Amino acid sequence: QVQLVESGGGLVQAGGSLRLSCVVSGRSIERYAMGWYRQAPGKERELVAGITSAGNAYYADSVKGRFTISRDNGKNTVDLQMNSLEPEDTGVYYCNLYGARKYDYWGQGTQVTVSS
Repeated sequence: QVQLVESGGGLVQAGGSLRLSCVVSGRSIERYAMGWYRQAPGKERELVAGITSAGNAYYADSVKGRFTISRDNGKNTVDLQMNSLEPEDTGVYYCNLYGARKYDYWGQGTQVTVSS
């Protein structure tokens, strides 16, 4: 059974940085594209960054140039380096397969709060 455990969130001032990590167990991620998603208060969950099995990255326009997604297939982890954080980046961050749907399994996420 697949488990997704996100960590690394916290409270940070605008302009600061955080590094999120996602540990996947129960399935090797090697062949799968993965993504980091964000759910802001009162909004739908959205994809902010994705990475293919070959390591090619995709970023939402709102985070392009500030966030960097990476993966370590040997450790079965996916990370998200977030720099120049803005209050609009506040939300719960989740990792999952790229293209995961609302009713798929999701981990507990990790809370990121950016103060102005």
